[in-house]
Amino acid sequence: MEKIGVFCSSSEKMESVYYEQAERLGRWMGEHGKTLVYGGARCGLMETVAGSVKQSGGRVFGVVPRKVMQNNMMSEHIDIVFHTDDLRDRKQWLVDESDIMVALPGSVGTLDEAFSAMAENTFGMHSKKVIFWNINGFWDDLFLMIDNLEKKGVVNKPFSDMMLRADTLQQVIDYIEK
Repeated sequence: MEKIGVFCSSSEKMESVYYEQAERLGRWMGEHGKTLVYGGARCGLMETVAGSVKQSGGRVFGVVPRKVMQNNMMSEHIDIVFHTDDLRDRKQWLVDESDIMVALPGSVGTLDEAFSAMAENTFGMHSKKVIFWNINGFWDDLFLMIDNLEKKGVVNKPFSDMMLRADTLQQVIDYIEK
C-alpha cells in the first residue's frame, strides 16, 4: 500500500490531540516513502497531514476542486495536483488514486468520502477498505450505528469487507502494511 488516501476535517477548531495524531500519521507516511492522496486544502487536519508527510520525505497528491483554487485555499505542500470541477470528481479521484484510505476525525465531507468509497466496494467496483482511526473515541457513535445496521439486516455485505476500525496509530500502520 503505497498511496494512502486520507479523509479528514478542514476545521481549525478541533482539540489539539487530533492535530497531534494527524502529524504522527503524516510523519510515519513520509518516513516510510508513502504518498498522501488528499483533498488539497491548506487548513485543519488536511494541512497538518500534508505538511508532516512533506517534511518527512513523502510525496503529496492533492485532489483540488475548482472552488478550493478560487478561494486560494490550496496547500503549498502538494507535489502533484489533480484539478477537479467539484466534490463528486474529487471523491472519485481520491478513491481511484489510493490503495487504501484512512478516515481521521471529520464531518460531512469526511463521511461522504468514506461512505462513497465503501459503497463502491459494496458494488464490487473495487476492494479497497477505509480505516476509521478512532482517535479519542471520535468514531464510537458511528461504530454503534454501523453495528446496528448489521444487526437489523439491512446490509448485503459485512462492513468488515469495506472498513477497518483502528484505535491507535500502530493499528492503522498494521492495516496499511498487510
